[in-house]
Amino acid sequence: MRYADGPTVEVTRHVAAPAGDLWLLVSDINLPARFSSEFTGAEWVGGARDAALGACFEGHNHHDAIGTWTTTSAVVECEPGRTFAWAVGDAEDPSATWRFDLEPDGDGTQVTFTARIGPGPSGLTPAIEAMPDKEERIIERRLAEFRRNMEATLDGIAALVGGG
Repeated sequence: MRYADGPTVEVTRHVAAPAGDLWLLVSDINLPARFSSEFTGAEWVGGARDAALGACFEGHNHHDAIGTWTTTSAVVECEPGRTFAWAVGDAEDPSATWRFDLEPDGDGTQVTFTARIGPGPSGLTPAIEAMPDKEERIIERRLAEFRRNMEATLDGIAALVGGG
């Protein structure tokens, strides 16, 4: 697995709630902070007040091995009741892209949370440049961290609406 390949992790949960109800949660930029060990919160910037295509927000993060940092993200997909996605950094060349997809499914909704690293430079770039022989291990470890926080977020969403 190489950075240039756009390493991706995806987590899906069936949640016993309609997509419309879940939309209010997944489009809340602060929701993941309630469950993540790394993402600590966000606020809309540039006059944005809610999820909308092109709206920007600053996200705050902390990782014991990396420290604390802030990123600016732009909403790149926003279809109420279906998809909420944002690109971190340059929307044309993001360091990462995150998304929630909602798909009605029987008595509830399939909620899929996806994260893709790159193609733009990210916090992994210096580590990979310093240790190119360990690129795959660096990426695998980072994707595993993403997965744990994404699973916790989906579990949290299910708990909030009372179904999982």
